[in-house]
Amino acid sequence: MPSGIAFAVGQAYMIIGVLTLEFRLHGNSSLKGKRQVAQSLKQKLRNTFNVAVSEVEAQDAHQKLVLAVVTVSGETAKVESRLSKALAMVEAISPAELVRCDTEVFGSAGEIE
Repeated sequence: MPSGIAFAVGQAYMIIGVLTLEFRLHGNSSLKGKRQVAQSLKQKLRNTFNVAVSEVEAQDAHQKLVLAVVTVSGETAKVESRLSKALAMVEAISPAELVRCDTEVFGSAGEIE
């Protein structure tokens, strides 16, 4: 997807980026312990990168945590940079083992009213 975005008359173009992070919480035996790790990571990501973060899978599993980090911009490069920096921070600070990460970037054109 090109980083220079051309706008059609009456159209807005946005780039949406989703970073999915899967963690293994070794030695965790309660949902309370999992929630503490999740809340800490979510708050640090929100405060540092101004992104939306949510737990998206395995809410009842004690040792598996899956978070989705979402950002929106008018430029692909900004979305990719923000998600890359978010991933680097999570890798550096997370007490849990990061076992999988996926990044998706896509565009959406919409009408300007």
